[in-house]
Amino acid sequence: MAKSVHMLDSIARVTGTVPYTANLKLPQMLYAKVLRSWLPHARIVHIDTSRAEQMPGVVAVLTAADLNQPGGPTTFYGVQHKDQPIVATDRVRYIGEPVAIIAAESTDIAEAALHEIEVEYKELPAVYDEIQAMQPCAPVLHGDYPDNCFRHARLRHGDIEVGFAAADEIIEEMYFSPTANHVTLEPHVTAAQWQDGKLTIWSATQAPSLVQQVIAELFNLEPEAVRVMVAPLGGGYGGKGHIRLEPMVAALAWKVNGRPVKLTLTRAETFVTVNKHAAAIHIKSGVKRDGTLTARQVTIHWNGGAYADVSPGLVGSGMLRSIGPYRIPAVQVDSYGVYTNLPPAAAFRGAMASQGTWAYESHSDSIAHRLGIEPLAFRLQNLLVDGDAFATGETLHDIHFVECLEAVASGIGWNTPLQKNSGVLKRGRGLAVMMKSTIPNSTSQCRLLLDDDGQVTLFTSTVEMGQGAHTALAQIAAEALGVPVATMNVVGPDTAQNLFDTSTNASRSTFMMGNAIINAATLLKQKLIEAAVPLLEHPPEELSVRNGVVCVTEKPELCFSLTDILRRNQLTSVDALGEFQTRVAGLDPETGQGVSTPHWHQGAGACEVEIDTETGKVAILRYWSAAFAGRVVNPELARLQNDGNVIYGIGPALLEEVIFDNGQIANPNLSDYNIPAFPDIPHNLNSVSLEGESGEFHGIGEMTLPPVAPAIANAIFDALGIRIYDLPITAEKVLRALQNE
Repeated sequence: MAKSVHMLDSIARVTGTVPYTANLKLPQMLYAKVLRSWLPHARIVHIDTSRAEQMPGVVAVLTAADLNQPGGPTTFYGVQHKDQPIVATDRVRYIGEPVAIIAAESTDIAEAALHEIEVEYKELPAVYDEIQAMQPCAPVLHGDYPDNCFRHARLRHGDIEVGFAAADEIIEEMYFSPTANHVTLEPHVTAAQWQDGKLTIWSATQAPSLVQQVIAELFNLEPEAVRVMVAPLGGGYGGKGHIRLEPMVAALAWKVNGRPVKLTLTRAETFVTVNKHAAAIHIKSGVKRDGTLTARQVTIHWNGGAYADVSPGLVGSGMLRSIGPYRIPAVQVDSYGVYTNLPPAAAFRGAMASQGTWAYESHSDSIAHRLGIEPLAFRLQNLLVDGDAFATGETLHDIHFVECLEAVASGIGWNTPLQKNSGVLKRGRGLAVMMKSTIPNSTSQCRLLLDDDGQVTLFTSTVEMGQGAHTALAQIAAEALGVPVATMNVVGPDTAQNLFDTSTNASRSTFMMGNAIINAATLLKQKLIEAAVPLLEHPPEELSVRNGVVCVTEKPELCFSLTDILRRNQLTSVDALGEFQTRVAGLDPETGQGVSTPHWHQGAGACEVEIDTETGKVAILRYWSAAFAGRVVNPELARLQNDGNVIYGIGPALLEEVIFDNGQIANPNLSDYNIPAFPDIPHNLNSVSLEGESGEFHGIGEMTLPPVAPAIANAIFDALGIRIYDLPITAEKVLRALQNE
């Protein structure tokens, strides 16, 4: 199957004609702007919108007073905890929280009207740190959670005390991963319009089916009354997953009643809409002198921001992803999701895996160096393999951590001599390996339609966001049907005509939707064979579909083309639906024991770096990544995904951090918030996608990103003997560590 073909929309991409939602224009469209809180925590004493409402060109102003009205939306929403108001009600909980939203004839008018709204606040104490927020003296953000902890996920495996007692060495460290921003080139954008009691939403979202569900609940509608359409996204990375602008824009459109309303965020507004979880990770391991791990205890505090959003589920995922892919007889993990007076947090390209991998793979090197064991050898000694039991008790299958790690080590010449010192320039090598679960219980559905001119249309709710999903899925469909890829069309998410898909995240699309497509193709081929039976005068079991024809299997010269079959049966088209589901037992909430995922995502990275000891500047000379793909569909797109992950991962590793000053973001722009540029990219960048004998699809969307930061940190330690514990690894931190040696 594996074949490199161009993305289906490649010409549109290079000519600038991709129909992004950011470019959407609708007849009589109004433009929205949001009034946001300038305090991190405060009571709302009074809001006066009268002057704004009287301005020429202002059509509507929505505040909390408009909520819970007949026919309108309820106040609160949330994927798991309904704690987030459409706009602030009695108080605000972070700087940037929406307080009111304006619809006007132009963006300029809406912007001007913001300054005419008067809001009186009574400031309250605030807390920003995820550990401090759980202290008894911390201000309480939500009354139902007096300790500000909205989720405590636990894992208990073996006897932790016995495990530590059996150790010859106990190594204990603390690692920090700060808030970072997704920085999609297309900002968050949503439009909405009500007509005849039904709502249409155009949104840059990774989860159209979820948006439909949540909005229908907000307005007490049947899901079919809410239509969600999604154009290709200009990047998602988890920041456009789940619910973002849609409740606010749908509510404003309801108040306008008839005209479409569109809200496009500025770059600064994206920073106060959603970010990566900051995390404080305490990791403690017991190990014997020969390198055998005996115990591991991990305590993580995740900064969820002011509202739970999707964090309750991610806190559980983060628990799993904090252990590492190692055989450890005794494990104890406590994973806390914590409210603070910061913007909400959500999945960030590998959802919680990057923070966990940063800790346990830096920690792995610390253990190896403490014991005097070569870091690669230490990992190979302890890595999980097929048939091993993970800390959840589940037996592992299709496991390739060793192969991934060996591939990247070989790629950078791990065992060849390295000239470490050259004046002020010092060189070192480092590596890291990762594991990540995917969504345990999910569903993907699709429709395949063949028309009488030979064109095949795939209707899928998988979102195309630059990763090439539609191209890969078209390739899967073409092969399964035995037709050329050139005959394939793909119709993207539209809940009015496409079937359900859980979401486009968690590196699940090729696996889940790919298998749904194969199932649909099987049914479609059966229909074609049945239609060909009277034409070929052979029973169905003697017929097969291949190369665009239905033929007698043993006499392939006896055949009819697919188009002939339709025309001779007086059919203009024939279609079939496909579905694929995963269902696992799940985990015990008290012990974390059970089955957590259909399969594990696996990846590794290795690098060679050069550090200028006078400036602290880190240059990545060589980087090799590996992801276990199971079955590669498009080698070129797989390579680009792997390489793109590495480049993206360099940002949080060396450059990126959202800086807060008493809850106020100090760098909400791409001048002060640095993302990787061409000079930051490794001089030599390579990747490999490993395949397995099972032929099962595995996601590779995020697998090569989490190892980037620890691989670089480990290479710096190899070069300089210094350990950095908090990201990003800036030149300043390197210099300070050198000075404190």
